[in-house]
Amino acid sequence: MAKSMSLHILLVLIFSSLFFSSSLAIPVVTYNVISLGAKSDGRSDSTKAFLAAWAKACGSTAASTIYVPPGRYLLHNVVFQGQCRNNEITIRIDGTLVAPSDYRVIGDAGNWILFEHVNGVYIYGGILDGQGAGLWACKRSGNNNCPSGATTLSFSNSNNILINGLTSQNSQMFHVVINGCHNVKVQGVRVSASGNSPNTDGIHVQSSSDVTILNARIGTGDDCVLVGPGTTNLWIENVACGPGHGISIGSLGKEMHEAGVQNVTVKTVTFTGTENGLRIKSWGRPSTGFARNILFQHALMKNVDNPIVIDQNYCPDNKNCPGKPSGVKISDVTYQDIHGASATEIAVKFDCSPTYPCSGINLEDVKLIYKNQPAEASCRNADGSASGFVEPNSCLKL
Repeated sequence: MAKSMSLHILLVLIFSSLFFSSSLAIPVVTYNVISLGAKSDGRSDSTKAFLAAWAKACGSTAASTIYVPPGRYLLHNVVFQGQCRNNEITIRIDGTLVAPSDYRVIGDAGNWILFEHVNGVYIYGGILDGQGAGLWACKRSGNNNCPSGATTLSFSNSNNILINGLTSQNSQMFHVVINGCHNVKVQGVRVSASGNSPNTDGIHVQSSSDVTILNARIGTGDDCVLVGPGTTNLWIENVACGPGHGISIGSLGKEMHEAGVQNVTVKTVTFTGTENGLRIKSWGRPSTGFARNILFQHALMKNVDNPIVIDQNYCPDNKNCPGKPSGVKISDVTYQDIHGASATEIAVKFDCSPTYPCSGINLEDVKLIYKNQPAEASCRNADGSASGFVEPNSCLKL
């Protein structure tokens, strides 16, 4: 009898716990863009349907999902605006979002897809096709009337963001921009654009903190990853870059009063046929900017023009160069386990400011060759140390 009573009580407790836990669980509401009027033919404008889905998800007090089924969806420039009534909006994309084929439609909009003042947005999958080839051709033709172009995906002044498994291709301008954000994870992203496509940076981070970029493959016509002013606590790992201009901190020092860059780790990266590998660049003019506490670790160079470079006289196309000593202070930069082949004789180049020389530059276990021979190094106003096997021989002032 006692055993029967105990079993009965146990069953009641289990049932009660299941009932209350299920009743207390927060339901996830799903909004299918097709149900709200989107067309998957790639020709009909689906912008209003996507905005309607966002309005419902953002206005819901429950965790919400926006679902984009397989197909092609034409979107004009769109702003997904916060602040929302919940902090868990998932956007699951099984289709392709396409920009207008006429680049002039969104070319002056600044952004194609913009999230602003949001908290807790998670994007999974999908292809974003910026259809930027027409604009690239316009710019390369020397036509001064070309629009500047739109960034494909931008998050501005937002927190707790995840971008997972997304593909961005043929952006008019930058592919992904993280600006003024905190706690962002970009994982498994693929970026693809022609190697001669102008200003098509892969992932651009600025004025943001605690950003992680993992497992990315980026081929583009500009920097694979660009780290702009005001970036702190950035972690980049397992990135394949090429074609492109490498992974760049900067350009810095374009403004007199500018926030610095600090606590950046770049590790386990491969560069293939890129213009640069690991680069820090600043303009030759006065500035309050800085770059410090930077670690470049485990990098493989495959036929890279400038595998390791600090350029404090940055001036693209050598037009209207300020020609003054850079005010940007660069310090505590470590290059550890950097190997591979340079496409030019000078594989390590530190061209630092005469007013504020680079300091605390550390080379550890670096081996870079040029045409199967040891490459060369060039230093101006650069102080630091070398340890382990370092080739080319260090030119740093101790």
